[in-house]
Amino acid sequence: MTRTMSVSDSIVIEAAPPSVYAQLSDPTAMGRWSPENRGATVLGERREAYVGMVFEGRNKRGAMRWTTQCTVTAADPGERFAFRVHAIGARRPRLPGSIATWEYRFEAVDAGTRVTEIWTDDRRGWPDALANAFDRIATRGHTFADFQRGNIRTTLRRLKAALEEG
Repeated sequence: MTRTMSVSDSIVIEAAPPSVYAQLSDPTAMGRWSPENRGATVLGERREAYVGMVFEGRNKRGAMRWTTQCTVTAADPGERFAFRVHAIGARRPRLPGSIATWEYRFEAVDAGTRVTEIWTDDRRGWPDALANAFDRIATRGHTFADFQRGNIRTTLRRLKAALEEG
């Protein structure tokens, strides 16, 4: 079975693109919306997103916990924020490797901002059969593409609720 290498979804939030960007481009805040992320620690002193910013994300899925190291690859206020996940480990991200890229696009629309979240599988060197077997173990029966579709939908709905309430 051939892998789906990228999935995305969008939602319209009643807020201006710069405001939505400011929330989503703060890696320490992602734990408020994501079903897996529990926050992040930015390495270095600068807090606003910039290309090259490195952060470590704390994650949880069921009883599993892990940490990832990520580098920001796009930081265009009000337009685009992206980062690639390039190391993973239980407590510290010690195992390097291309894992995934996450991207957020912001488009002004009449009702506010259309936010598109995109997940791309960067494990291109993995044979499809191995990736599919690993994915089904790690997600309890799903491919990562199917699993991330649900995570993206949950994240976007929670983000919308938080920003429109506040």
